[in-house]
Parts: sequence; C-alpha cells; structure tokens
Amino acid sequence: MQSRRAERAGDFLQRVSHEQRALHRERDALGEAPCDRIAAVTYNARMIALIQRVAQARVLVDGRVVGAIGRGLLALVCAERGDAEAQAEALVSKVLGYRVFADDAGRMNRSVRDVGGGLLLVPQFTLAADTNTGTRPSFTPAAPPEEGRRLFAHFVAQARRRHAPVETGEFGAHMQVESINDGPVTFWLRVAPKSPAAAPGSTGAERRS
Repeated sequence: MQSRRAERAGDFLQRVSHEQRALHRERDALGEAPCDRIAAVTYNARMIALIQRVAQARVLVDGRVVGAIGRGLLALVCAERGDAEAQAEALVSKVLGYRVFADDAGRMNRSVRDVGGGLLLVPQFTLAADTNTGTRPSFTPAAPPEEGRRLFAHFVAQARRRHAPVETGEFGAHMQVESINDGPVTFWLRVAPKSPAAAPGSTGAERRS
C-alpha cells in the first residue's frame, strides 16, 4: 500500500515539474513572466457598464454633491486590461441607445436620448473583479488606475459630445452613490474588443437584468 502511494506521489511530482518547466520555457520565449501570460490568456478585455433606470440619482464626495440627475440612467463604468478608446466609444453608443424606458404602450422601447433623460456616469473598477474562487475578489482583470482614469475621461467626453445632461462621479475618490431605481430596471452591458483574440461566438455585448 505504502509503495503504491509513494509511486503515485512520485508520478504527480514529476508531472508538476514537467508543467513548471514548460511554463518557464514559454515565459523565456515570450519575454514575460508566467503570471502575465496567464492573465493575458484568461482575461478577455471587455469594457463594462452597469446601467440602472432611475427616478433620480446623485454622487457625493466628502459630503458635497459632485453629480446629480433626475429621471435618466445611472451608469457604473469600468475598464478592463486591454481596453482602448474603441471599446469606450462603442460602450457609449450602447448606453445611449439602450432601450430601457417605456413607450406609449408600456414597452421598453425608448433610450435615454429618446426621453431626454439625464446620464450619471460613475467610475467603478470593482465591476471587473474576478470572483470565481475564494471569498475575496481579485482585481487583476481591471485596467491599471491611470489607464482606467484615461478611459473613463474619454468615455465621459464622448458621452457629452452626444448627449446632455451628463454628470459624473470622481475617479479615485471615495464616493457615496444615492439612487432611486425605477422598476427596478438594471442591465449589465459589456463591449468586447473586435480582434481575432475575441472569444468565439461573442456578439460584442452581453446583458443581465
């Protein structure tokens, strides 16, 4: 019995050693650390917006209101590693055109632009968290802070070019977000990069309610 256990343990250690050597060979060939390679393979960047149809919403920083809207959309926005201006602009189009407001027949058939509603944009990097394992989120998929700041600013600028009013939170600040979700109506939007690396069967956007 002990002999068989020792033999199985030896086989396991041999396989682990082989996999480690293969990973190091791949790292040497690519000129990057194994963890970087794993992250590049695992995380397919998709810029995220969690939108809520609201009767009103506002953001406070240190007790002062930095952004507020009446009827409209509250959008929590997050950039992931690998996102660029193209994803930000595509997501702006998706948010502004997404039909979440009722028409005369009571169907969700009107966008925030159609109803002239407000748009409150709040940066929230935690939307990119990897929660697949354990009880503590990993933020490896999120864009680095300066890149996230730049892409959020680009997102805001593009939104303001196409719609008004547009209000925002403050990137990097501790914010308190108050809202009255009208419905409730909440959708999760993601825009994937248009490249050969995109996941097979990806439509470029996903939603949840």
